[in-house]
Amino acid sequence: MGRVNTPILNESSKLALEQGLKLGKTHTFRARCQIILLKSTGRKSQEVANITSMTYVSVNAWVKRYKDFGIEGLQTKPGRGPKPKLSKQTDKASILSSVKAHRQRIQTAKAEWEQKSGKSVSLSTLKSFLKVLTDDINEAERRP
Repeated sequence: MGRVNTPILNESSKLALEQGLKLGKTHTFRARCQIILLKSTGRKSQEVANITSMTYVSVNAWVKRYKDFGIEGLQTKPGRGPKPKLSKQTDKASILSSVKAHRQRIQTAKAEWEQKSGKSVSLSTLKSFLKVLTDDINEAERRP
């Protein structure tokens, strides 16, 4: 039988983890808070893994990270995930000019922009980017 890796929590740490479990912005952060709270009660890693639908290796890794960095260690590090294909700073003007030239034909505007820029994106990515631009324009108009 392996050793028990139980984090010892003081009252303020326990309260911060409970708040993170209830009010955390992401599901992953809430799950990580739950792992630490369950482990602090003396449960085995395999038992916590079954409750949280993770592996016991992941449970132990998050406990180690909590012990090393505290509750901030449970946050997802910046730079994770896919990088955006389109940027407001570099692509906004060229996309808008292509869309203005072909207002009723988004496929044609997309093809023209791809040819000019050398980039390739899906139609749904382009539509999502245009929606973000529209939301930004509408927000700017609402401000006095």
